[in-house]
Amino acid sequence: MHSVGLIDSFSEFKEFKNIDRTTMQRVLEDVFRSMLRKKYGTDENFSVIINDNSGDLEIWQNQTIVHDGEVEENRSQISLSDARKIEPDFEVDEEVTTEITLESFGRRAILAARQTLMSKVLELEKDELYKKYKDRVGEIIVGEVYQVWKKELMVLDDEGNELLLPKNEMIPADHYKKGDNIKAVVLKVEMYNGSPRIILSRTSGVFLERLFEQEVPEIIDGLITIKKIVREPGERAKVAVESFDERIDPVGACVGMKGSRIHGIVRELRNENIDVINNTNNMQLLIQRALSPAKISSVKIEEETKRAAVYLKSDQVSLAIGKGGHNIKLAGKLVGVEIDVYRENEEDEGDIDLEEFSDEIDSWIINELKGIGCDTAQSVLAISNEELIRRTELEEETVVEIRKILQAEFE
Repeated sequence: MHSVGLIDSFSEFKEFKNIDRTTMQRVLEDVFRSMLRKKYGTDENFSVIINDNSGDLEIWQNQTIVHDGEVEENRSQISLSDARKIEPDFEVDEEVTTEITLESFGRRAILAARQTLMSKVLELEKDELYKKYKDRVGEIIVGEVYQVWKKELMVLDDEGNELLLPKNEMIPADHYKKGDNIKAVVLKVEMYNGSPRIILSRTSGVFLERLFEQEVPEIIDGLITIKKIVREPGERAKVAVESFDERIDPVGACVGMKGSRIHGIVRELRNENIDVINNTNNMQLLIQRALSPAKISSVKIEEETKRAAVYLKSDQVSLAIGKGGHNIKLAGKLVGVEIDVYRENEEDEGDIDLEEFSDEIDSWIINELKGIGCDTAQSVLAISNEELIRRTELEEETVVEIRKILQAEFE
């Protein structure tokens, strides 16, 4: 039957929006039954038939034949004389089925139905997309960069669905252009103005965990467990792993022969340094491993304050703190305590004790710096301004001025 483009719309949405055939047929039938109710007051005594293969639509009206002059209700009854105009040998009490054409509803009703159909299909599409990705939170997807904006990227999955990767969920060294392939984890799915927003992430610890699962079969098999992951995206990450099978070295398995397994992960994360350590319930041993590659001389833990004092030789302090303070910060996050680094009592040539600056730096500031394990100029300079502000009660202007004073001594 002529459908004025209505069935074409159905076919388009069926092809591109991944809504199953049964659901589409139900929506289409609901739309036309709504048209029948508007025109006839009810959709009873009408049959809506949708061809399963072609999508063609037929509407039939079912009426009972009554004697002439006894028609009480035109919707469900037809007079004998009118029935015999359709078929000469009809008799009273027989059923007459006649086809209702779309044109009989009028152009305005047809256009309204088309709009209703499109609206319902779009709503279904949103619901299906939301459900689909709600179940995929935490999974890695590979998509294609479709649009690059100032604050986010639009990524298309293999079905053409639009996903978003915000700038703050990208590794600082990430640079993508339209057409590039991109790998990320589904971080969350939220509704915004009635439409689902699928947010991706490359900075989440879950992303790193999924990359390990892809590269290390023993993790998927349950032979190795990732206990905790902490990251400074693009800079450094620490991964605590363990295995209950004594025959398996969890660190060796994750790193692979000559680093074969971890190299692929490092490249994906823009050369992010990844430390894989054996997990343990021994807190002192865990702290020593977490501060790798530095070699720890001794550790004192204060359970009440959740702090740990770590003592090292002078040449190990900078290794423990790490570039920009990333190593010590991540180690603290991994073990769940605040770590303070101290030098063992020994001569430290080339460095200067903070007390030597007492004429330029207030004593309370020096005590504040010593409180986080910085008792020499070099130990302060090894930590970034942001980390010093976070770990002390000093203001940014004060930290900047202190750094100038200390750096001047070495210049």
